[in-house]
Amino acid sequence: MNITDNSTDTLLLELLKRGNMSAFEKVFTRYYSTLCAYSRLFIRSGDVCENIVQELMLWIWENHSELHINDSLSRYLFTATRNRCLKHISHEMVERRVLDEMHKKLHGQFESPDFYIVRELEERIRDAVARLPDSYRQAFELNRYERKTYDEIASMLGVSSKTVDYRIQQALKLLRASLKDYLPAIAIFIALK
Repeated sequence: MNITDNSTDTLLLELLKRGNMSAFEKVFTRYYSTLCAYSRLFIRSGDVCENIVQELMLWIWENHSELHINDSLSRYLFTATRNRCLKHISHEMVERRVLDEMHKKLHGQFESPDFYIVRELEERIRDAVARLPDSYRQAFELNRYERKTYDEIASMLGVSSKTVDYRIQQALKLLRASLKDYLPAIAIFIALK
């Protein structure tokens, strides 16, 4: 089948589900700019918008054989983009709340001798993370510091999401053990499961 600029979304979707790279490229070029513009309705940063749309497109390609799109392709893409934008906003709001809480709790400490205790605690956390086995540390840092999802980490490391989950759980277990005397204070800095 020839893919042209006039190819319907239905045809492109069918070809895409079969792994046709040309169909994917056509979907990408047809919708990328519009989806980026749409995501700007939710998020101010153009770079963040582009990342969201690029990650969506990458996800679609990586999961093309399992796509279950009952509606139109365009509606699916716009809905997925909106959902990813809302997820990003929600994540930012939680992060802001945590930082605000940390600021409130630590505000007075910067003017008191306890400030040095906080600095020591940060150093102990860094040291404990650095002592983790490489695979655990890498998965933990990507998830906790770079805010990558298990699926994103799995894709980056070439392992399954279950493996990423296991590595992060083991990292947390080791961190709890090595920092057990500091856990009440650490709860402010990292969210241990």
